[in-house]
Amino acid sequence: MIDVNKAAGEWGEIGRRKLMKQAGMGAAAIGAMSAIGVAATSEPAAAATYTDADILNFALNLEYLEAEYYLRAVTGSGLSASLVGATGGVTAPSNTLVPFQIPALAYYAQRIANDELAHVVFLRTALGSAAVAEPAIDFVNSFTTLAVAAGLISAGQTFNPFESEVNFLLGSYIFEDVGVTAYAGAANLLTNPDNLSYAASVLAVEAYHAGAIRGYLSTIGAGVATNAISALRATLSGVADDNGTQSATNPYQFNNVDYNGQVFRRTPQQVLNIVYGGASPTAGLFFPKGVNGMFTSSAT
Repeated sequence: MIDVNKAAGEWGEIGRRKLMKQAGMGAAAIGAMSAIGVAATSEPAAAATYTDADILNFALNLEYLEAEYYLRAVTGSGLSASLVGATGGVTAPSNTLVPFQIPALAYYAQRIANDELAHVVFLRTALGSAAVAEPAIDFVNSFTTLAVAAGLISAGQTFNPFESEVNFLLGSYIFEDVGVTAYAGAANLLTNPDNLSYAASVLAVEAYHAGAIRGYLSTIGAGVATNAISALRATLSGVADDNGTQSATNPYQFNNVDYNGQVFRRTPQQVLNIVYGGASPTAGLFFPKGVNGMFTSSAT
């Protein structure tokens, strides 16, 4: 577990001005999307058969991704070998400790890291011997490719989500909304009421995380960057779903809901379109060798 007291003592408080200045990183909109590739609309095969374990294993792939990200940000290292199985390996910068200077944000990161670690442990325990191993994960090329496509940086530049507090928040923003829509979209695929209850509980926690991250980014005025990321995600999903554009009259959009006040739902295929970057139906971006389990392709 993360030693909250020790970690908090390492960071002193600074003013908001520096963070506000860093937040002005993204002005270009979506002109570079073609660098990733836009996936065609895809739906699950009508005759496909799957079990609740297949659905939970799909979720486990995403939890591996989030846990590795947050644990590295607050501890400098990822999941222990006992929690990943025959891992495909994680590609990450040599130093992933985020230089947190605002105590509140440091605590945000620590809390989310604890939760994502707990999600991996819970799902692996629930699945037992059926749990899939952690797939290969890329935290280097993936973020740079997305940042260029979203217009946050120019071609030839790099985006390191662990380099600063704002970069970390934007990296978190990418993951959290995808996780929420993935759990919401998979809910009706589960057949066991207990499994549905467990998934709903995890969904609620992911939504807490997403709301906290969105709220913080809104507070520091990072709407241009978050809107660009949201629009890119919506395009990559293959169905041009809602891009979460912040309202001109209420910039504090801490949720991503439709006109019925419900979270957007994405199929496993639409989620894979996003995390693969839309360039290939079987691998790419955060998962350079694809995910493990039954749901591995965005095309079927």
